[in-house]
Amino acid sequence: MAKKNLEKEIGWLLKEKYNNKPTKQFYSDVKRLEKGEPLDYVIGFTEFLGCKIDLSKRPLIPRPETEFWVEKAIEEMKNRKPFGAAQGKILHILDMFAGSGCIGIAILKHIKNSQVVFSDINKDNLKQIEINCKLNSINEKRYKIIESDVFKNIKGDYDYIFANPPYIADYRRSPSASLRAILRNRIQKSVLKYEPKQALFGGKDGFLYLRQFLKKAKNYLNKQGTIYMEFDSPQKKGIEKITKESGYQSCEFYKDQYGKWRYVMIK
Repeated sequence: MAKKNLEKEIGWLLKEKYNNKPTKQFYSDVKRLEKGEPLDYVIGFTEFLGCKIDLSKRPLIPRPETEFWVEKAIEEMKNRKPFGAAQGKILHILDMFAGSGCIGIAILKHIKNSQVVFSDINKDNLKQIEINCKLNSINEKRYKIIESDVFKNIKGDYDYIFANPPYIADYRRSPSASLRAILRNRIQKSVLKYEPKQALFGGKDGFLYLRQFLKKAKNYLNKQGTIYMEFDSPQKKGIEKITKESGYQSCEFYKDQYGKWRYVMIK
């Protein structure tokens, strides 16, 4: 880590976790940063669309790219007619591959007439979601948490399905990769070392979970429902092909704040 970046992170750590009052624990945390551990894990939480997201169970750290498109989706949900939050009906939402629960929690906070089912295969993530729902004062009647491998234990139909599946191709974790394109897209060492690989990698080509999800999701979507899904830019054409073969009506692709294809809206 560059010296300037490290100094910035130490400053944020001191402010956010220690209220500018260094303790013995603070200096231990500085050593964690020096070894490359992500700042959000060291602080213990992060912010996501005005929600405090605890990271004590060490789920995947919510990304700015994800925050960007979820905010866009919430805007669409509020304004959509005649099938949106503004119409007053209860919106039934599925947050699959939920991780920390940041997506579903942001929706619950910003869409008052929403109910969310959180789904994840990792038991620690399920505990993390419960922690974060309570941390953000979400009424327990508005959400349900389900342990599920993709759609294995999911029932019912949903107005919106959100998914941020593991989509990184396995080759990008290889330390011996030599091709320029691979080197350019190599995952940061700190991510590989500290963040859960189960939440990052989606098989040889990155499509393992994307494919499973897209082929089954339409069976859980209301006729006027919408799917929002995050993906890696090179996967755009593959997703177009899968959605067409799976019988969806339409799919629209959007770029993130960095100009990269990042999420798709499917109907």
